[in-house]
Amino acid sequence: MTNFILMTDSACDLPDSLAKELGLTVLPLSITIEEKSYANYLDERELPVKAFYSMLREGKIGSTSAVNTATFIQAMEPFLQDGQDVLYLGFSSALSSTFDSAATAAAELRERYPERKIYALDTLCASLGQGLLVYLAAQKKLSGASIEEVVAYVEENRPHLCHWFTVDDLNHLHRGGRVSATSAVVGTVLNIKPVLHVDDEGRLINVSKVRGRKKSISALFAEMQATAINPDEQMIFISHGDCQEDADSLAEMIKAKYNVKDVIINHVGPVIGAHSGPGTLALFFLGEHR
Repeated sequence: MTNFILMTDSACDLPDSLAKELGLTVLPLSITIEEKSYANYLDERELPVKAFYSMLREGKIGSTSAVNTATFIQAMEPFLQDGQDVLYLGFSSALSSTFDSAATAAAELRERYPERKIYALDTLCASLGQGLLVYLAAQKKLSGASIEEVVAYVEENRPHLCHWFTVDDLNHLHRGGRVSATSAVVGTVLNIKPVLHVDDEGRLINVSKVRGRKKSISALFAEMQATAINPDEQMIFISHGDCQEDADSLAEMIKAKYNVKDVIINHVGPVIGAHSGPGTLALFFLGEHR
């Protein structure tokens, strides 16, 4: 086994059981709702995802916080002291300052431990897009790849990690500054659903609009059909904002068309869900381009 640990943060939205199976070290980000702060652990020990979405539906608003530099140092240093190297794959720097904290921590720790290899890579991804890239990196590590080989693999595949998603309630995107108040009101009245993606710089971009939930779900699948690389050989990831039936419906569309290796479905966690809201549905795969 190669002597390095793979670290990420809870914005990856991976199922806790899968993160444990892959041997990941996952730092929790935090969310504050009505002046109470919760650490976003993948095992939901402080805030169950169902309870979180119930709060949002009641009109409560969540705000999120990045992991600070001191926390990253505290998390990384024991591994370095134990003679292990560290590779951190972080939440898109275009959406959070978490990666900047990790990069600062890595630079400081390189001075303290010049004999160790310490990498902090910006995945330019979010939710299970980040999760899928981390999953692929973990598979590479488990196959015996060196830390340098895993870094090169991540950098090579990062531009191909496609994120396509839609939301059911435009008001959450409005609160996050992604759509105007007028667009949110008019879109809600006309049942307009945006189709968005994360671009090459890790930013959230509006791509198109369709009318109705079914069409928005079909639009996600259409993007996969248009750009996926060898879909029959892929693991496909789907995350959802407490809309399991829609996630299952999208998975069935994919399985009916392609003999994919598997489809992993999990919730959009509180860190992303605070900004996207209930009813978010997201599809992640490797494509010719983002």
